[in-house]
Amino acid sequence: MEEKLYYQAPSDEIFEEVKAKVIEIWQGYDNTYGYASEKIARVKEIQNVSDNVMTIAAMFDHINLAKLAEKLSPEARSAMKERMISGGNPPESIPF
Repeated sequence: MEEKLYYQAPSDEIFEEVKAKVIEIWQGYDNTYGYASEKIARVKEIQNVSDNVMTIAAMFDHINLAKLAEKLSPEARSAMKERMISGGNPPESIPF
């Protein structure tokens, strides 16, 4: 049985782009209680294997997913959208 795209790692370039933009968004948060720095540290440790790019995206609510989508290149947006569809998300709910 073929593995779903959701569980397949994207190219290193797309993974690093998503990772960088996620960190950029978290850096905009108030870090009074260390929440943002905790998230950033966690994201920095994640490697490009399996569905880890989706793990990074899952750290966001729908508002931040929309912010992420605005920051990504068309290629990265497409890769994220395809993986979300493969994972069972309805296309109309996907901000990418």
